Order: sequence, then C-alpha cells, then structure tokens
Amino acid sequence: MLKNRIFTALAIAFFALVAIFALPLWAFSLFFLMAAGFGVFEWAGFAGLESSRAKFIYTGLFVVLAAALYLLKDYFASFIGLVAVLWMFAIGSILLYPRGESLYRNQWFVGALGLVIMLGAWVSLCMLRAHEQGAWWLVWLFVLTTATDVGAYFVGKAFGKNRLASQLSPGKTWEGALGGGVIATLICAATLVFWQSYSLLGALLLTIVLVCISVFGDLFESLLKRTSGVKDSGTILPGHGGVLDRIDSVIAVLPILTWVII
Repeated sequence: MLKNRIFTALAIAFFALVAIFALPLWAFSLFFLMAAGFGVFEWAGFAGLESSRAKFIYTGLFVVLAAALYLLKDYFASFIGLVAVLWMFAIGSILLYPRGESLYRNQWFVGALGLVIMLGAWVSLCMLRAHEQGAWWLVWLFVLTTATDVGAYFVGKAFGKNRLASQLSPGKTWEGALGGGVIATLICAATLVFWQSYSLLGALLLTIVLVCISVFGDLFESLLKRTSGVKDSGTILPGHGGVLDRIDSVIAVLPILTWVII
C-alpha cells in the first residue's frame, strides 16, 4: 500500500512538473482541465449521480463552463475572490458539523458547489501560472500541501492518539495535523524568506494560514463522503484512491494563494 502510494505520488509530481515548466500556457491549461475533469467525474458521486452517463454529462457541463470562463479572462480575479469566500463557508461547515449537514444532502447544491469549486481551482491554476513567477509559486504550493499531508500521515501513525475530527475522519489525529503543519511551515516559510524576501512574520502567517486551509480541504472531502455515503471518491490512483483524494487540499489552497499573490 505504502509502496504504491509513493510510486503514484512520484509519477504525479513528475507529470505536474513537466506540465508546469515545459508546456505553454494554453497547453498547461488544457492539461489541467483534463485532470480536473477526472475530479469532477468523481464529485458527481457526491451529488448523487450514479450512472456513468449522468457523470459524463456533469463533467461535460464543467468543460463547457470552463471554456466559457476561459473566454472571459477579465473576470478571473473576481471569480477567484468568489471561490475564496465560498471556501470560508466550507470551512465554517466543517467547524459546525454536524449542524448544517442536511444542506450537503441536497444533490443540486452539492452538484453546483462542485462545479464552482473545481472551476475556481482550474482558473486559479491558469491565473497563477500566467504570473511572472507563477511556475515556482505552483511548486511552492504543491510542496506545502504535500508536506502537510505526508507529514500528518507519518507523524499521526507514530504518535497520533487524539482524533482531529472523529465524526468526519476518524483516522486523522491532532498530533498528525500539527506534525504535518510544522514540517510544511518550516520548509515553506523559510523558502518565502529567502526566495521572496518576506519578513519572517509575514512568511509564517501566510504559510500557517494556507496549511490550515490545506487540512480543512482534506476534511471537507471527508464531509462530502460522509453525507453522500460515498466511501472512496475513486480508485484511479493506486495507493491514493481517486483524483479528489490527491487534490482535495490543493483545490482549497489554490484560490486563496492566487488571491493573495495576484
């Protein structure tokens, strides 16, 4: 299991880095649109769509909306701001859970939410990549979310005793979350100080906020699984499950980071 997880993570990292540094912006956008499409297909299960036909229609709607948004680039920043606010709502839902759980049992709401969140992640990717130092910011983001996730896994396995969110994800612990957060903060805050000349306080604040959002992104997928009765978002990635299981933290952090930088 762990071996498959490592090999899959390395393969994903390789293809992501090639796409970030080797592809022109249009090809980069298309590449990650296809990747996002797999995530949208899996999200359809959270919205109660069970047949492959319904899931493909839902994914097709996402592609159409993405194409329309791509033609309206002047509104990218406003849309990202909207999605960032939406993530604050999602985080509030986690903190208040199980209050408000019934909202996520509404298939129309979850379906619309999935389209907006996945579009927001894709638009953020495109906008961040177009930034002068966007490619390196994307690498920084992936290091942050990966360090948080991997650190939480190993620290939690070694020292975890107190459950982080027992009703949503019994396997996650406070020790793991704090351990992963500390590892990610040390790496990414130091990088901001030396690479972007951030003050130590500024680097710590930005990194810690994004680490927390990364953890909440993971928990939000757990919330959707819990309320929809879906055990795993997918099985396409050996050792990880579905695409959403790999990018749940990334899609939460992306719009916030892009909003801060752009």
